[in-house]
Amino acid sequence: MSEQRILVIDDDHELCELVTEYVSAEGFDIDTVHDGETGLSQALAGDYALVLLDVMLPGANGFEVLSRLRKTSNLPVIMLTARGDDVDRIVGLEMGADDYLPKPFNPRELVARVRAILRRADAPADGRALIEVGDVRLDSGARTVSVNDDELRVTAVEFEVLERLLRAAGSIVSREQLTRDVLDREYSALDRAIDMHVSNLRKKLGAEYEGAERIKTVRGVGYVYTLPRSESPEESA
Repeated sequence: MSEQRILVIDDDHELCELVTEYVSAEGFDIDTVHDGETGLSQALAGDYALVLLDVMLPGANGFEVLSRLRKTSNLPVIMLTARGDDVDRIVGLEMGADDYLPKPFNPRELVARVRAILRRADAPADGRALIEVGDVRLDSGARTVSVNDDELRVTAVEFEVLERLLRAAGSIVSREQLTRDVLDREYSALDRAIDMHVSNLRKKLGAEYEGAERIKTVRGVGYVYTLPRSESPEESA
């Protein structure tokens, strides 16, 4: 089944063998590639549900592969980074990775991250199919987002973060709740994933609408999607 095919792009042959052995036992089909250029070509040409992408690769490195992939594809990507290298994690998320996993990792954690991302990508419509807040329109059935009728390219995780913020527009959504709902894990103060996904959404949506910040940060708590003046309770009362 196409939804079970995963591409691993990593030049560590032993790690690829271990990932293949463990993840295949969990019901996934695994293909492995050991350099960036070949990995990119295969990711674009193959029918994959997700890519596991190492940062350090011969030829084109993981960031180059991700950048070129994101020009035409929203294929979910989990970056594999060196443990403790926060810069690589932040850069990967800024460039459109859905999540990251530091090496060395527990195979069970890898499978949990993969399943969490695939659930996001395949999530069915929840409640109202269409959500419109100001000039933003989100269709949870078609999995599309548009601003002023111009469709945006967003990742599966960005879509889920935005959907939760729009459904709660005008109210605070905590980082803890977003992390649990979207990434299927408990929030850690060192985990910047949600913050980076929100940052990416701000860039794609536009930082402001009607002179107000679209997504406000509530320091130490979380985020709130600002209701346009025309939709605020004060204006409609």
